[in-house]
Amino acid sequence: MKSVLKFLFLSLALCLIALPTLAEEDAFTIQPGDVLQISVWKEDALDREAVVLPDGSVDFPLIGSVDVQDKTPIEAQADIKDKLRNLIPDASVSVVVKADLGHTVSVIGQVVKAGELIMSHHLTVMQALSQAGGLTPYASEAHIIILRRTNGHEAAIPFPYDDVVEGEALDKDIILKPGDVVVVPTAGIL
Repeated sequence: MKSVLKFLFLSLALCLIALPTLAEEDAFTIQPGDVLQISVWKEDALDREAVVLPDGSVDFPLIGSVDVQDKTPIEAQADIKDKLRNLIPDASVSVVVKADLGHTVSVIGQVVKAGELIMSHHLTVMQALSQAGGLTPYASEAHIIILRRTNGHEAAIPFPYDDVVEGEALDKDIILKPGDVVVVPTAGIL
């Protein structure tokens, strides 16, 4: 009994230590295609809905283009407030994500329903494959990859489907990021 309690205590302690790191990694960031509601308190003319453009910016009255891509809504608020500072001192700015349409991943290749998926929450590779209807009989389970673009460089991340589906490596079920492409090749092609 003591060993079980000791294990539970250590597990809880490790979770509490990792919590701030997990929160930072899980922070929602704005992506092109997202719809934002931006408002400035007591300035009705500055209350508007804006779609994040493909370059990651939004246009806002008085200050023009503001880069919001990969920023949290709070960071975007601070940037807009800072740019408005000379025109509206102590402006109270609000940025709310009305629709996270820029948070998409694609699943292509040997799946039942290939296409783009909107990520309304954290999405793992297995969840994306499930939403795509699963693998076809022609899929090469051993050669599934995730294409990910980071800082202008594209990487191919191998996905150990067999290990995950058999329950041997559940920690390897990769959490997808906006813009990722899950590629399921045809068996025998590689």
